[in-house]
Amino acid sequence: MLGSTHGTLTTDARRARVLGCDEQPSPVVHGRPAEGADVDVSGRPLYAEVPDLDRFFRPGSVAVVGASDAEGQPNTGITRQLLDWAGRVGARVHPVHPTRGSVFGVPCSPTLSDLPEQVDLAVLLVSDPLPLFEELGAAKVKFAVAFASGFAETGREGADAQARLAAAAERSGTRLLGPNTNLNAFQRFRDDLDGPAIALITQSGHQGRPVFALQELGVRLSHWAPTGNEADLETADFLSYFAEQPEVGAIACYIEGLKDGRSFLLAADRAARCGVPVVAVKVGRTGTGARTAASHTGKLTGADDVVDAAMRQYGVIRVDGLDELQDTAALLARARAPRADGVVICSISGGTGAHVADLAAEAGLELPVLSAAKQAELHQWIPEYLSVANPVDNGGHPVGDWRGRKIIDAILDDPRVGVLICPVTGPFPPLSDRLVQDLVDAAEHTDKLVCVVWGSPVGTEPAYRETLLGSSRVATFRTVANCLTAVRAHLDHHRFVRDYRSPFDAAPRTASPSFRKAQALMRPGQQLSEHAAKQLLRGYGIRVPREQLVTSAAAAVRAAGLVGYPVVMKASGARIAHKTELGLVKIGLTSASQVRDAYRELTDIAHYEGVELDGVLVCQMVERGVEMVVGVGHDRLFGPTVTVGLGGVLVEVLRDTAVRVPPFGEEQARDMLGELRGRALLDGVRGRPPADLDALVEVVLRVQRLALELGDGLAELDINPLMVLPRGQGAVALDALAVCR
Repeated sequence: MLGSTHGTLTTDARRARVLGCDEQPSPVVHGRPAEGADVDVSGRPLYAEVPDLDRFFRPGSVAVVGASDAEGQPNTGITRQLLDWAGRVGARVHPVHPTRGSVFGVPCSPTLSDLPEQVDLAVLLVSDPLPLFEELGAAKVKFAVAFASGFAETGREGADAQARLAAAAERSGTRLLGPNTNLNAFQRFRDDLDGPAIALITQSGHQGRPVFALQELGVRLSHWAPTGNEADLETADFLSYFAEQPEVGAIACYIEGLKDGRSFLLAADRAARCGVPVVAVKVGRTGTGARTAASHTGKLTGADDVVDAAMRQYGVIRVDGLDELQDTAALLARARAPRADGVVICSISGGTGAHVADLAAEAGLELPVLSAAKQAELHQWIPEYLSVANPVDNGGHPVGDWRGRKIIDAILDDPRVGVLICPVTGPFPPLSDRLVQDLVDAAEHTDKLVCVVWGSPVGTEPAYRETLLGSSRVATFRTVANCLTAVRAHLDHHRFVRDYRSPFDAAPRTASPSFRKAQALMRPGQQLSEHAAKQLLRGYGIRVPREQLVTSAAAAVRAAGLVGYPVVMKASGARIAHKTELGLVKIGLTSASQVRDAYRELTDIAHYEGVELDGVLVCQMVERGVEMVVGVGHDRLFGPTVTVGLGGVLVEVLRDTAVRVPPFGEEQARDMLGELRGRALLDGVRGRPPADLDALVEVVLRVQRLALELGDGLAELDINPLMVLPRGQGAVALDALAVCR
């Protein structure tokens, strides 16, 4: 695998690297700035306390409640494992059992109150841990682990029992891991490995096994937090703690559900500030996965598109399989920061090189064409008839002698190349043995990333088992897909942390003058009329058409004269959602007679449909733009969300949208546009002028401010269409729907 200097950086050094040399990190006390507001304008926290988990992972003393040494008892094996673990970490063990004088020769205490000293950690080997928490609090035990199941994972009654357990833990002051957890935190970790380590967080213990097994391939693991049902301590707590441990090079997570969306984002933000990569499997992409996760841990899985977007915002690398989790985390933990983004594929086979290059390009990797001078240099050792532009086809035979190392060094010497990938589809001794040795030797003398894909299904060959796995500088993979996924994540992560600025630092803490106007318009539990919704937008500086609300045909004609022909007329009422489908919109009206007729027709349709109106809107007609939608939703885990996408009447058919969780900045708003399949429409197609992207981004940011300030009071907002005019002309909200909670 790979060596790195990453893991030796202190927390402040990591943060300074992210912030830049001209910007010093603010003083932090357990993750919170020494001064300043701790909540944003919506009342959500901006900083999270980092629990001091040192005494959990390295306790000075441990109580084992329910300890046993009786043959055939489940607690006996657990007690033995805990005794072994305590011996390795240097902890004193105090068995607790009401009827035993000793366990495995260690004196027993009948109750927690009889312990000979204050303990750091209590392991509860009982079926009902709830009655113990009063004693735990009285004994001032810092941490407790509850293995018992039958809580939130079983349904409503279990969830109620878990709520009582969480409340008891809070009253006691003892931090609780579990319930429904296991012994993974107390595994035997190899202590003969060096280099940056992976810290592991899993909600299902078995799902962490592939990452734990990386130790057999020479990759160090420092911690394993099996969080279980997370009645108290949760994924976010361990994520924040691990991000600040100097030996941790990457954090690998298996997440079934998030306890609290904001806590997770604050923890991911901390990791981003520290420059520590986070790789996560998050189940729940499908309805089946979401239901299964809920039955397993009793958590909300959250709308998957929101989870996906939230993770991207804070640099969390989401992967699908456990094999991807292990390979990507291993690479990110140990690889040095890239010197360049260019990737070169070098193979003994033209077919292999072309295939891998296709896959690499599809994965979004940059494959630069090598310069004419570099190609000429390579052709000193590679026959002229073979292509060396990238991919490099070395023809096979040159790798069997002195030429092989020359080829590798020449590629790595190119300043545009940051990564060399060499796929070996199958062993072909002795050439393959010489090739991998040259790659290992070259990797020892370069600060660039060297990756080998060993495609043999056997995996017992000495070139693989001894040469490749014996190297701390070569990243070795068994599949091309996992290699490309990991390399892409490696490059993306370093780009991300290089430019990262925490959005929480710039999040608004006090309400703007617009907020008071907005409050006056809100109607709890009701949908606002289009007219009121547009007033809401106007209050936040979002442009709407010239319009007037009228209640008679004569007033409509006067309004049209003031607005200016041609006009659009629309029925306006608090309960109208889809005006077009009901025939409640008339466009392109150019005369007073048309306006009078339209007014009567709109009111007649509304009467027939039983729709209550507050009037008819006479609006300026706006044309020649790109129809977009910008909206606010409310996610059960993350709170307000902001969406942008292609709009108009087909918005629900096209479903071409991107979403973000506030707070976010201008860069993220622009990234949202880049995610749209129809992004090219904004750049101008078929002779149309480019749209005003700056104005669109400004609307997204103003809608975000509105969403933050109104918070949970706003259930839904849709601006559809938002007409984005040609560059320099702005954007106009032609229609709006707002629903109050």
